[in-house]
Amino acid sequence: MTDGANGTDGVTYAWAPPEPAKRKNRSGLWIGIPAGATAVALIAASLVLIAPGASVAGVQIGGLTAGAAAQAISARLATTEVTVESPAGEVTVTGADLGATVDATAIAEKAFADNPMWKPAAWFPAGTGVEVQVDPAAAASVLREKAPGTYRAPVDAAVAFDTGSQSYVATPAEAGEGIDVAAVTAALQSAFDAGTAATSVQAGLVPVDAAVSTEKADAAVAGLNGILDNIGFYIGDERTVPVDRATAASWLTVTSDGKGEFPVAADQAGIQKVVDGLAGQVDRGAVNADVIVDTGGEVIKTLTEGQTGRSIGDTSGIAAAFAAQLAEANGKFALTVAETPFETTKTERHIDVNLSTQTTTLYQNGQVYRTYTISSGAGDHATHTGNFRIGWKTEMQDMGCVPGYDYCTKDVPWVSYFNGDEGFHGTYWHNNFGTPMSHGCINMTIPQAKELFDWAYRGTEVSVHY
Repeated sequence: MTDGANGTDGVTYAWAPPEPAKRKNRSGLWIGIPAGATAVALIAASLVLIAPGASVAGVQIGGLTAGAAAQAISARLATTEVTVESPAGEVTVTGADLGATVDATAIAEKAFADNPMWKPAAWFPAGTGVEVQVDPAAAASVLREKAPGTYRAPVDAAVAFDTGSQSYVATPAEAGEGIDVAAVTAALQSAFDAGTAATSVQAGLVPVDAAVSTEKADAAVAGLNGILDNIGFYIGDERTVPVDRATAASWLTVTSDGKGEFPVAADQAGIQKVVDGLAGQVDRGAVNADVIVDTGGEVIKTLTEGQTGRSIGDTSGIAAAFAAQLAEANGKFALTVAETPFETTKTERHIDVNLSTQTTTLYQNGQVYRTYTISSGAGDHATHTGNFRIGWKTEMQDMGCVPGYDYCTKDVPWVSYFNGDEGFHGTYWHNNFGTPMSHGCINMTIPQAKELFDWAYRGTEVSVHY
């Protein structure tokens, strides 16, 4: 319709068609399906991923698994560069060159435990500092390779046998010199903490200790000389066959392991040469004992020591066993022998002095051995009765001849005292035996006194009676 037709200005208007009927909204169904799947995936991810924004020493680990985070942390450390300004100029090394490590797995697992994705309040935490560990040997090696002018090698302590002193001696260690690894490590730590990929440090030269110290060598020397002090083949506590120090040292090879230990190896063939002669030094027949006893059977004198017989028998395997034992720093080798017991012959001796008959009788095994006519003490000097034992003996002495005695007899021979100053002795000043004549001693002829002196040992019983 036009205005012309309706008396308007001639503009034609088109009316909008009527609004179609409103259809039922099903968008929720189509949109809800992927949204649910997304929610499930998000829940699953929150169980294994670290919260967004989490970082360790500048390494962003948010949204990563603990394993992937550990790899990222380690990779950052390995590629971090340190430019070292040393007296020999500049050298650049990486964390990998220095053998640098961190416990990245433990750190990442802790980051996940503290900052899981499902815990929004924990998102965007502050960075976590970690300690960098540098392998000193690897660091020293790479710095030495890159700046050889800064390095003087240390000299390890050494151990050797000295033929002059017949002992092992130590040569002291000598310190070397190299770039200060601690300063380089500190610089790497600072760069890693700051999350920077490169840094520089001025590092001076410091002493480099030898791998084998003087103290370690001294300890090895003490152990080796301990072996030499006691080495040999033993029967019980007896070192039956000693081995001289030079021979023992010729068996031993002592080497350094480069870490401070000095393992010992023993020459089985050298040991075998001594083992081959063991029978001649160990085997022996039994030796019977011969002893003098009193009437109670107690030994008062051993004339011959008894000795057990022994035989070593088969010696195969001894050299190998001793070699293994020496490698364990034990120089006392215990021999196994078959023993033969010895017998003991006992001879009982005692002396009887009869003052009534003026006789002295020596008894051996209950039988009369000798009977002598004697002169005992007379008058106020009568010989005391009782049971005594031979004590002090002397081949000759002056009797009396000191204040308090009313006589002086020079050079009295073969004196065997049994009761204070009373004893048997030889007599040259009278021949009136059978009659009391002395100041208390038992006077005898000189040959008789000598025979008693030799026969009666200290401890021999003496019975004096009427």
